[in-house]
Amino acid sequence: MTDPRIQTFMEKERKQAKGQRLEMLERELHGTIKLLETAILPVFRSLEGFHLEYEFKSPTGYSYYADLFYEPLQTVFECDGFVPHGELLTRERFALERQRVRTMAMFGYRYLPFSWDELEKKGELCRRTVFELLGRFGKGTKAIQALSIQEREMLRLAAQGQSFRQRDAQIWLGLKNETVRKIIRRMLEKGWVAPDSKGESRIHSYKMTEQGWSLFRGHG
Repeated sequence: MTDPRIQTFMEKERKQAKGQRLEMLERELHGTIKLLETAILPVFRSLEGFHLEYEFKSPTGYSYYADLFYEPLQTVFECDGFVPHGELLTRERFALERQRVRTMAMFGYRYLPFSWDELEKKGELCRRTVFELLGRFGKGTKAIQALSIQEREMLRLAAQGQSFRQRDAQIWLGLKNETVRKIIRRMLEKGWVAPDSKGESRIHSYKMTEQGWSLFRGHG
């Protein structure tokens, strides 16, 4: 079942579209939905700033479309299935696709394509790629760079969307138990992470708080 946030987003995009873009939005869009569910929502946690079947024109006025465009970072995300983009690709279509990619480059758009198989079988790797994009170019970059290296890396670990244990942080940072405990304590005090599960006397795992997410995305 499709995430209600994605359904609402798609309905909103269709209402705002017209012409060829509307026709494209009325297709099934299985690949785009897979992309949103697997790599986009787990990282961004909202679809604000995103556009489906984003239209951009070549210098000659020819209209091209991108599966998913993130306006704040001027980034195109796409999901390609092997058959539509491999076995059934004609020479003419291949040349047109090269022109489309060149036009993206001329506009200065970042281009992150994923295959269906990657999203299906290597979802964690796809999410890490998107996390890396956000970490390198997101509005939160300067704020994150102001943190200590250990805090920054701990924040990246927490931002992967899963709860993490102290042992996970030790492996991630390559540091001793006591050092990691102190880092986690500082992050708890600053409100960037919070207990996710705990027993009677100790915390078993942690998760990113909304304040931590705001810092990571550059709104903190």
